[in-house]
Amino acid sequence: MAYSLEPSSFRRTLRTLTYWIAFLVVGRWVIDRNLNFVFLIVLSWLAAIAMDPVISWLSARGLRRGAATGVVMAGLVILGALFLALFGGILFTQAASLIESVPSLVTSVVEWLNTTFKLTLDPTQVITKLNISPSQIANWAGNFAGGIVGVLSTLIGGIFQLLTMSLFAFYFAAEGPRVRRVIASWLQPTAQKVFVTTWDIAVRKTGGFVVSKMVLAAFSATAHGIFFAVIGIPYWLPMALITGITSQFIPTVGTYLGILVPILFAVFNNPLDALWIAVFAGIYQQIENYFLSPRISRRTMDIHPAIAFGSVIIFANLFGAMGALIAIPLAAAIVAIVDTYGHRYELIPELGNQESR
Repeated sequence: MAYSLEPSSFRRTLRTLTYWIAFLVVGRWVIDRNLNFVFLIVLSWLAAIAMDPVISWLSARGLRRGAATGVVMAGLVILGALFLALFGGILFTQAASLIESVPSLVTSVVEWLNTTFKLTLDPTQVITKLNISPSQIANWAGNFAGGIVGVLSTLIGGIFQLLTMSLFAFYFAAEGPRVRRVIASWLQPTAQKVFVTTWDIAVRKTGGFVVSKMVLAAFSATAHGIFFAVIGIPYWLPMALITGITSQFIPTVGTYLGILVPILFAVFNNPLDALWIAVFAGIYQQIENYFLSPRISRRTMDIHPAIAFGSVIIFANLFGAMGALIAIPLAAAIVAIVDTYGHRYELIPELGNQESR
């Protein structure tokens, strides 16, 4: 039986394909030209869903959603200002000293490698390849040496981006239900149900995931900061922040990277301090795994380390450092949606018996 393609159908199909190709090309061009703005929007959305649990709690008690959003954001600003008032000077002074000591640390590591493994590495060449030359270090340290005033002066160029992100975060949080209704109004009723379910999952699960990681990072940074200060680590505050943040927001290897940095700085100064740091980190990790994390994350979701690590690599390759920052929250949203709409079947006896072995 022979089939013929009608000219009108062919032209209609070709026209549709042309429209889609043009749309994708133009969309890619627009995104490439506004990549920073796109990431600001994504970060604003993540900030909004991270604030949503507290905003919803206040709204349920009679406070209008816009006012609740303002209260939450004002509270965050006050907390940030209090932190800078209490620890800002110490943080930036120690950060400047920490940055200035990086070349000497690299030199010590290279000399240890040469001695231990009979290598012939040149510390100067390693420092140059890592782009941590004295001039570069002086530039970095100069950004911190002036204390809070010096840091604020370097942030003038990014103040517009910060305000833009805050504005969109407020809009997404305060007008979230209205935005959802507007988008849903463009969809068919059956598609609206899928959209509403997907939206609720993304807000609830991803927001809870981000909040739980932030709380765990705060606990980790506080505990390690107190311990570092007690044993007399010179850069205890920036070290604690590095440990807390990397342990929670870098999957799989973040726990080890976070504690490796203070150990490296301590081992060439006082090897006993490095040993104490490793012991404390191991004890704290057990407390976090068996006590803190189950209680803080019990209402949220976690994602498999392989998925988290793979998402960071993929997004980092596609969009750089900003992509790595948003990779895990977005992966958490995708996993939650797949778990909701995915259908699983009962295993056959052969597979069930294999799993139980």
